[in-house]
Amino acid sequence: MASTLRNIHGKRSNLQSEFTGNGGSKRRNLHDETDQNVIASEDTVYRYLCPVKKTGSIIGKGGEIAKQIRSETKSNMRINEALPGCEERVVTMYSTNEELNHFGDDGELVCPALDALFKVHDMVVADADQDDGTDDDNDLGEKQTVTVRMLVPSDQIGCVIGKGGQVIQNLRNDTNAQIRVIKDHLPACALTLSHDELLLIIGEPLVVREALYQVASLLHDNPSRFQHLLLSSSSSSMHQPGAMLMSAALTSSHRNYAVRRDIADAREFCVCFICPAENVGGVIGKGGGFINQIRQETGATIRVNTSETDDDDCIIFISSKEFYEDQSPAVNAAIRLQQRCSEKVGKDANDLAISTRLLVSSSQIGCLIGKGGAVISEMRSVTRANIRILQKEDVPKIAREDEEMVQITGSPDAAMKALTQVILRLRANSFDMDHGLVLLPTSFPYIPQVTESSSKSKYAKRDDHSKLNSNSKRRNHVS
Repeated sequence: MASTLRNIHGKRSNLQSEFTGNGGSKRRNLHDETDQNVIASEDTVYRYLCPVKKTGSIIGKGGEIAKQIRSETKSNMRINEALPGCEERVVTMYSTNEELNHFGDDGELVCPALDALFKVHDMVVADADQDDGTDDDNDLGEKQTVTVRMLVPSDQIGCVIGKGGQVIQNLRNDTNAQIRVIKDHLPACALTLSHDELLLIIGEPLVVREALYQVASLLHDNPSRFQHLLLSSSSSSMHQPGAMLMSAALTSSHRNYAVRRDIADAREFCVCFICPAENVGGVIGKGGGFINQIRQETGATIRVNTSETDDDDCIIFISSKEFYEDQSPAVNAAIRLQQRCSEKVGKDANDLAISTRLLVSSSQIGCLIGKGGAVISEMRSVTRANIRILQKEDVPKIAREDEEMVQITGSPDAAMKALTQVILRLRANSFDMDHGLVLLPTSFPYIPQVTESSSKSKYAKRDDHSKLNSNSKRRNHVS
């Protein structure tokens, strides 16, 4: 370790950014009251990329650890939903500078967001030590290497690079850490609205911690012009579908993570499609091939149920027992099955639209509406899909008395985005999560649809399935 390495909690580096694109680095308190749902233009913001399998260490059971971090640091913290196939979740920490926290052994005063950044980092690194079975007392001489990955808006990253790369080179020399900025091949969770770039810090734990402190100090002094948009669900932040994620990326979502948890604490999450009867064959596939493939690839339980009370519809149950911090098998399976469970409503191939119907418990429907209809209005704006909630006489007979129907209509892309928003909100609600800890995705995965090589005739017709419910009760298990 370089002799110039200071105490990791020491005073800020004298390194000064030559970046002046944001109009200067002076800080001031912008407002008297903190709005936890808004990032002000002069707040301090950090976006730390946490591996999906390690988010349990910073969320905790029922969100307890995340709430504790927020309480202890007085910082706001949001944890993005995991995108299918994306191995990282964005942890956004932000705060004003009206209050300062004592940080480190010498009690230096720092902003709450920086304090929270290091609490999250320390927990993730400690979790990595446990996963790797690292023993502090071993004498094998092997040096542990850790990696920090952060998203930084393009108009802010210049303060880390400096004119001609001078600042980043000084950081490398001062800390002995590898520090890189990557503009291409960004993770799916990066946002287009801020033209994100990926900042990497690699090295031994103490080296990385020192470098992270220096970098965080520079970012603190040079806020981004885009940061007030980072919590927005504006449609301008969406990626255009295409080449973002391949469907194979969904196949690993049901693996067991290293965090030790009691399976009894897992909860069952269910998505309930109303599927046109004539679509059932396409959902099942020849010899059950397609439905079994989705079961295997996602780890979700999928059941097809018919009803003797309504010959025009059946129900597709998709469920899984899961922990909130993990990617959801049920969500992944629902997205994969959406088009096959939906009705085509476009007039022709040039005007293709689909209608997706979901049954939702009346006790949960409020999380989709929001106060004064704010939530459903936001989802419509973000996804460009028509989202309606139907009650009582407008709900098919196949529904139970305590169920309402959510109907999503739009292009396949818009309908997929709307379904993602709807079921992720339902999932957060079913886990009783504090919505302040959850930021729903504003970028969406590209999920290529599996197309059949021949016409519908290769699947069973409705008449082939009607005999299966001859002795059924209200909902009878078919497949």
